[in-house]
Amino acid sequence: MELLFLQPIFKERIWGGYKLKSDFGYQIPSDKTGECWAISAHSNGETTIRNGQHAGKTLSELWNNHPELFATDTKRPFPLMVKILDAKDDLSVQVHPDDKFAQLIENDLGKAECWYVLDATPEAQIIYGHNANSKEEFKKKAEAGKWQELLTKIAVKSGDFFDVPTGTVHALGKGTLILEVQQSSDTTYRLYDYDRHDDKGNLRELHLDKAFSVITAPHEGQNANYNTKQLGEKSFLSALTSNNHFQVAKLELNGSADLTASAPYFLVSVCSGSATLNGITITKGDHFIIPNQIRKLEFKGFATLIIANET
Repeated sequence: MELLFLQPIFKERIWGGYKLKSDFGYQIPSDKTGECWAISAHSNGETTIRNGQHAGKTLSELWNNHPELFATDTKRPFPLMVKILDAKDDLSVQVHPDDKFAQLIENDLGKAECWYVLDATPEAQIIYGHNANSKEEFKKKAEAGKWQELLTKIAVKSGDFFDVPTGTVHALGKGTLILEVQQSSDTTYRLYDYDRHDDKGNLRELHLDKAFSVITAPHEGQNANYNTKQLGEKSFLSALTSNNHFQVAKLELNGSADLTASAPYFLVSVCSGSATLNGITITKGDHFIIPNQIRKLEFKGFATLIIANET
């Protein structure tokens, strides 16, 4: 049985750059390319299979017509998405709704997500959380424009990981390149955008009423205690997060590692290096799905991989 390699698609953004080309070798539309949708079945941007008997099919086609590959309920939308984000400039300060709010208001899934930092300049920061003790206090300070007082900034470096549950106020800062695993949703509520204008000269739209409705206050920090186990002599598997939507792990492969699949299928991104999986070459910038028919996983090589599955 084959691995299912995906052909990424790319999104230009006001804050985007060129690192998806310089760091990963992707063919991008411009030097304002902010997002690589690496594994996606969302209607706003579907990836296609690029190898084997299913080459050219969209991920949603495979999900709907070949449930044997996933061994789960495929009558619902494909639940997850994987992206790479290149923040040459600061992203807007934003928040995402949970499933209940998003399905009622947007006819979309909620958007729990998490970030693995692929690269960061020495001065790079993110916004992660806020200092308000209640929604009322947050709204009052936001409406007064006291953003510097309100928002929490954190310095970041390559290899850092952040869980971003729904309701978390957050923003990537300039100089960050991150891999994002998220629910399959394109719903974002923008709180603050540094008074930037779009390409038509208009201030970018904010979504304050919806954002105030879904913010978690006070902010709930993450648990940064990761469960790491050694595989073989020099390889390590670290469990980064597990919630009601997905589990995410990092495999640091230094020689070899053998695993037995514990979930029906997996989404895998190769962040650095190159290796083989069951004899199939995988290299930096590859994104693929391990289908249900593959249970024994034999990795050989030197690479860092992010592995996700739905829960």
